[in-house]
Amino acid sequence: MEQRPIAGTQLSAMTSGLRGRTALVTGSTSGIGLGIARAFAGAGMNIVLNGFGKKEDIEATQHVLETSFSIRTAFSAADMSKPTDIAQMISETEASLGSVDVLVNNAGIQHVEPIESFPPEKWDAILAINLSAAFHTIRAVVPGMKARKWGRIINIASAHALVASPFKSAYVAAKHGVLGLTKTVALETAEHGITANAICPGYVLTPLVEKQIPETAQARMLTEDQVIRDVLLHAQPTHKFVTTEEIGALAVFLCSPGAASMTGAALPIEGGWTAQ
Repeated sequence: MEQRPIAGTQLSAMTSGLRGRTALVTGSTSGIGLGIARAFAGAGMNIVLNGFGKKEDIEATQHVLETSFSIRTAFSAADMSKPTDIAQMISETEASLGSVDVLVNNAGIQHVEPIESFPPEKWDAILAINLSAAFHTIRAVVPGMKARKWGRIINIASAHALVASPFKSAYVAAKHGVLGLTKTVALETAEHGITANAICPGYVLTPLVEKQIPETAQARMLTEDQVIRDVLLHAQPTHKFVTTEEIGALAVFLCSPGAASMTGAALPIEGGWTAQ
Protein backbone atom coordinates (compact mmCIF):
# COMPACT_ATOMS: atom_id res chain seq x y z
CA MET A 1 0.00 0.00 0.00
CA GLU A 2 1.25 3.48 -0.88
CA GLN A 3 2.47 5.38 2.17
CA ARG A 4 1.37 8.98 2.16
CA PRO A 5 3.58 11.52 3.94
CA ILE A 6 2.25 12.96 7.16
CA ALA A 7 1.28 16.62 7.32
CA GLY A 8 4.57 17.67 8.94
CA THR A 9 6.55 16.02 6.15
CA GLN A 10 4.40 17.75 3.55
CA LEU A 11 5.01 21.11 5.20
CA SER A 12 8.74 20.44 5.36
CA ALA A 13 8.80 19.59 1.65
CA MET A 14 6.83 22.70 0.78
CA THR A 15 9.19 25.02 2.64
CA SER A 16 12.36 23.18 1.63
CA GLY A 17 15.03 25.64 0.53
CA LEU A 18 13.20 28.72 1.80
CA ARG A 19 14.91 29.15 5.17
CA GLY A 20 17.38 32.00 5.04
CA ARG A 21 16.00 33.52 1.87
CA THR A 22 14.86 37.13 2.00
CA ALA A 23 11.34 38.25 1.10
CA LEU A 24 10.36 41.86 0.53
CA VAL A 25 6.62 42.40 0.96
CA THR A 26 5.29 45.84 0.11
CA GLY A 27 2.34 47.20 2.06
CA SER A 28 2.98 44.69 4.83
CA THR A 29 2.36 46.54 8.08
CA SER A 30 -1.26 45.34 8.06
CA GLY A 31 -3.81 43.30 6.13
CA ILE A 32 -2.88 40.89 3.35
CA GLY A 33 0.75 41.96 3.28
CA LEU A 34 1.25 41.27 6.97
CA GLY A 35 -0.49 37.90 6.60
CA ILE A 36 1.95 36.97 3.82
CA ALA A 37 4.92 38.22 5.85
CA ARG A 38 3.88 36.03 8.79
CA ALA A 39 3.49 32.99 6.53
CA PHE A 40 6.93 33.59 5.01
CA ALA A 41 8.47 34.00 8.46
CA GLY A 42 6.91 30.68 9.42
CA ALA A 43 8.72 29.13 6.44
CA GLY A 44 12.02 30.52 7.74
CA MET A 45 12.43 33.49 5.42
CA ASN A 46 13.91 36.81 6.50
CA ILE A 47 11.37 39.57 6.00
CA VAL A 48 11.48 43.17 4.87
CA LEU A 49 8.32 44.96 5.91
CA ASN A 50 7.12 48.09 4.15
CA GLY A 51 4.27 50.46 4.80
CA PHE A 52 2.90 53.03 7.17
CA GLY A 53 2.07 52.93 10.84
CA LYS A 54 3.25 53.83 14.30
CA LYS A 55 6.95 53.17 14.89
CA GLU A 56 6.30 51.23 18.08
CA ASP A 57 3.68 49.01 16.40
CA ILE A 58 6.01 48.16 13.53
CA GLU A 59 8.88 47.42 15.91
CA ALA A 60 6.58 45.17 17.94
CA THR A 61 5.64 43.26 14.78
CA GLN A 62 9.30 42.83 13.90
CA HIS A 63 10.06 41.57 17.41
CA VAL A 64 7.28 38.99 17.27
CA LEU A 65 8.42 37.70 13.87
CA GLU A 66 12.08 37.53 14.89
CA THR A 67 11.51 35.79 18.22
CA SER A 68 8.76 33.46 17.05
CA PHE A 69 10.52 32.20 13.93
CA SER A 70 14.24 32.87 14.51
CA ILE A 71 14.55 35.09 11.45
CA ARG A 72 15.85 38.56 10.69
CA THR A 73 13.63 41.48 9.72
CA ALA A 74 14.02 44.99 8.39
CA PHE A 75 11.59 47.80 7.73
CA SER A 76 11.35 50.37 4.96
CA ALA A 77 9.01 53.34 5.03
CA ALA A 78 9.40 53.78 1.26
CA ASP A 79 6.51 55.60 -0.40
CA MET A 80 5.48 53.22 -3.16
CA SER A 81 4.32 56.10 -5.35
CA LYS A 82 7.92 57.38 -5.58
CA PRO A 83 10.41 55.50 -7.80
CA THR A 84 13.37 56.98 -5.91
CA ASP A 85 12.03 55.61 -2.61
CA ILE A 86 11.56 52.20 -4.22
CA ALA A 87 15.11 52.13 -5.58
CA GLN A 88 16.48 53.07 -2.18
CA MET A 89 14.40 50.36 -0.48
CA ILE A 90 15.79 47.68 -2.80
CA SER A 91 19.39 48.81 -2.40
CA GLU A 92 19.08 49.00 1.40
CA THR A 93 17.57 45.50 1.49
CA GLU A 94 20.43 44.12 -0.58
CA ALA A 95 22.95 45.85 1.67
CA SER A 96 21.43 44.66 4.95
CA LEU A 97 20.07 41.21 4.12
CA GLY A 98 22.08 40.30 1.03
CA SER A 99 19.43 39.90 -1.66
CA VAL A 100 15.78 40.06 -2.58
CA ASP A 101 14.92 36.44 -3.31
CA VAL A 102 11.15 36.81 -3.09
CA LEU A 103 9.28 39.96 -4.03
CA VAL A 104 5.63 40.45 -3.18
CA ASN A 105 3.96 43.52 -4.64
CA ASN A 106 1.02 44.02 -2.32
CA ALA A 107 0.82 47.77 -1.60
CA GLY A 108 -2.46 49.23 -2.78
CA ILE A 109 -5.01 51.96 -2.31
CA GLN A 110 -8.63 52.29 -3.39
CA HIS A 111 -11.23 54.92 -4.17
CA VAL A 112 -14.88 54.27 -5.00
CA GLU A 113 -16.80 56.84 -7.07
CA PRO A 114 -18.69 57.08 -10.38
CA ILE A 115 -16.33 57.73 -13.28
CA GLU A 116 -17.84 61.10 -14.18
CA SER A 117 -16.92 62.47 -10.77
CA PHE A 118 -13.82 60.32 -10.16
CA PRO A 119 -11.02 62.73 -9.14
CA PRO A 120 -8.10 62.63 -11.62
CA GLU A 121 -5.63 62.85 -8.74
CA LYS A 122 -7.15 59.67 -7.26
CA TRP A 123 -6.76 57.93 -10.63
CA ASP A 124 -3.08 58.95 -10.79
CA ALA A 125 -2.39 57.85 -7.21
CA ILE A 126 -4.07 54.45 -7.63
CA LEU A 127 -2.21 53.73 -10.87
CA ALA A 128 1.08 54.80 -9.29
CA ILE A 129 0.82 52.63 -6.18
CA ASN A 130 -1.19 49.66 -7.48
CA LEU A 131 0.55 49.25 -10.85
CA SER A 132 3.60 51.42 -11.50
CA ALA A 133 5.19 50.51 -8.16
CA ALA A 134 5.20 46.85 -9.21
CA PHE A 135 7.05 47.77 -12.40
CA HIS A 136 9.69 49.67 -10.45
CA THR A 137 10.27 46.93 -7.86
CA ILE A 138 10.41 44.15 -10.43
CA ARG A 139 12.77 46.13 -12.64
CA ALA A 140 15.11 46.58 -9.67
CA VAL A 141 15.18 42.98 -8.39
CA VAL A 142 15.25 40.95 -11.60
CA PRO A 143 18.98 41.46 -12.35
CA GLY A 144 19.94 39.95 -8.97
CA MET A 145 17.48 37.09 -9.38
CA LYS A 146 18.90 36.31 -12.80
CA ALA A 147 22.44 36.34 -11.43
CA ARG A 148 21.45 33.88 -8.68
CA LYS A 149 19.30 31.83 -11.10
CA TRP A 150 16.39 31.83 -8.63
CA GLY A 151 13.63 34.23 -7.75
CA ARG A 152 9.95 34.40 -6.96
CA ILE A 153 7.79 37.38 -7.90
CA ILE A 154 4.25 37.40 -6.54
CA ASN A 155 1.93 40.23 -7.47
CA ILE A 156 -1.20 40.63 -5.39
CA ALA A 157 -3.74 41.43 -8.05
CA SER A 158 -7.41 40.94 -7.23
CA ALA A 159 -10.54 39.28 -8.48
CA HIS A 160 -10.80 42.70 -10.11
CA ALA A 161 -7.88 41.70 -12.34
CA LEU A 162 -10.34 39.23 -13.89
CA VAL A 163 -13.73 40.93 -13.61
CA ALA A 164 -14.97 44.47 -13.05
CA SER A 165 -17.26 46.18 -10.56
CA PRO A 166 -18.93 49.58 -10.84
CA PHE A 167 -17.35 52.73 -9.39
CA LYS A 168 -13.82 51.29 -9.28
CA SER A 169 -12.44 52.42 -12.63
CA ALA A 170 -8.88 53.12 -11.47
CA TYR A 171 -8.55 50.05 -9.25
CA VAL A 172 -9.92 47.67 -11.90
CA ALA A 173 -7.71 49.20 -14.58
CA ALA A 174 -4.64 48.94 -12.35
CA LYS A 175 -5.30 45.33 -11.37
CA HIS A 176 -5.88 44.29 -14.98
CA GLY A 177 -2.54 45.96 -15.68
CA VAL A 178 -0.86 44.03 -12.85
CA LEU A 179 -1.98 40.77 -14.44
CA GLY A 180 -0.60 41.80 -17.83
CA LEU A 181 2.67 42.84 -16.21
CA THR A 182 2.87 39.49 -14.41
CA LYS A 183 2.46 37.52 -17.61
CA THR A 184 5.06 39.58 -19.44
CA VAL A 185 7.64 39.24 -16.65
CA ALA A 186 6.97 35.49 -16.50
CA LEU A 187 7.83 35.14 -20.18
CA GLU A 188 10.96 37.28 -19.92
CA THR A 189 12.34 35.37 -16.92
CA ALA A 190 11.18 31.84 -17.69
CA GLU A 191 14.66 30.53 -18.51
CA HIS A 192 16.35 32.08 -15.47
CA GLY A 193 14.88 30.10 -12.57
CA ILE A 194 12.41 32.89 -11.82
CA THR A 195 8.65 32.63 -11.61
CA ALA A 196 6.11 35.46 -11.66
CA ASN A 197 2.53 34.84 -10.62
CA ALA A 198 -0.50 36.87 -9.59
CA ILE A 199 -2.70 36.02 -6.63
CA CYS A 200 -6.23 37.30 -7.20
CA PRO A 201 -8.04 37.56 -3.86
CA GLY A 202 -11.68 38.31 -3.39
CA TYR A 203 -12.83 40.42 -0.49
CA VAL A 204 -10.65 40.22 2.61
CA LEU A 205 -11.63 42.21 5.68
CA THR A 206 -8.55 44.45 5.65
CA PRO A 207 -8.24 48.18 6.43
CA LEU A 208 -8.48 48.84 2.67
CA VAL A 209 -11.83 47.04 2.42
CA GLU A 210 -13.12 48.52 5.66
CA LYS A 211 -12.43 51.99 4.26
CA GLN A 212 -14.35 51.37 1.04
CA ILE A 213 -17.50 50.11 2.81
CA PRO A 214 -18.77 53.63 3.66
CA GLU A 215 -17.60 54.90 0.25
CA THR A 216 -19.54 52.16 -1.52
CA ALA A 217 -22.56 52.80 0.70
CA GLN A 218 -22.55 56.44 -0.40
CA ALA A 219 -22.01 55.63 -4.09
CA ARG A 220 -24.79 53.04 -4.15
CA MET A 221 -27.09 54.72 -1.60
CA LEU A 222 -27.06 51.67 0.70
CA THR A 223 -26.39 51.09 4.37
CA GLU A 224 -22.99 49.74 5.36
CA ASP A 225 -24.55 46.41 6.42
CA GLN A 226 -26.19 46.17 3.00
CA VAL A 227 -22.83 46.81 1.33
CA ILE A 228 -21.22 43.92 3.25
CA ARG A 229 -24.11 41.52 2.65
CA ASP A 230 -25.40 42.51 -0.79
CA VAL A 231 -22.30 43.89 -2.53
CA LEU A 232 -19.13 42.42 -1.05
CA LEU A 233 -20.08 38.95 0.13
CA HIS A 234 -22.83 38.59 -2.47
CA ALA A 235 -20.07 38.36 -5.08
CA GLN A 236 -18.49 35.39 -3.29
CA PRO A 237 -20.60 32.20 -3.34
CA THR A 238 -19.07 31.10 -0.04
CA HIS A 239 -20.51 34.30 1.52
CA LYS A 240 -17.36 34.51 3.62
CA PHE A 241 -14.41 36.86 3.57
CA VAL A 242 -11.14 35.34 2.36
CA THR A 243 -8.57 35.27 5.18
CA THR A 244 -5.05 36.62 5.16
CA GLU A 245 -3.84 33.22 6.39
CA GLU A 246 -5.24 31.55 3.27
CA ILE A 247 -3.47 34.04 1.02
CA GLY A 248 -0.24 33.63 2.98
CA ALA A 249 -0.36 29.86 2.56
CA LEU A 250 -0.80 30.24 -1.20
CA ALA A 251 2.14 32.64 -1.37
CA VAL A 252 4.37 30.16 0.47
CA PHE A 253 3.34 27.43 -1.96
CA LEU A 254 4.30 29.63 -4.92
CA CYS A 255 7.82 29.83 -3.47
CA SER A 256 8.07 26.09 -2.92
CA PRO A 257 9.68 23.47 -5.18
CA GLY A 258 6.22 22.17 -6.05
CA ALA A 259 5.42 25.44 -7.84
CA ALA A 260 8.66 25.67 -9.82
CA SER A 261 6.82 25.25 -13.14
CA MET A 262 4.00 27.63 -12.27
CA THR A 263 4.62 31.01 -13.85
CA GLY A 264 2.47 33.62 -15.53
CA ALA A 265 -0.59 32.34 -13.69
CA ALA A 266 -3.56 34.23 -12.28
CA LEU A 267 -4.61 32.36 -9.15
CA PRO A 268 -8.10 33.25 -7.87
CA ILE A 269 -8.72 32.88 -4.17
CA GLU A 270 -12.15 34.46 -3.95
CA GLY A 271 -14.74 31.97 -2.78
CA GLY A 272 -15.90 31.13 -6.30
CA TRP A 273 -16.57 34.72 -7.42
CA THR A 274 -15.08 34.40 -10.91
CA ALA A 275 -16.58 30.92 -11.47
CA GLN A 276 -20.00 32.56 -11.95
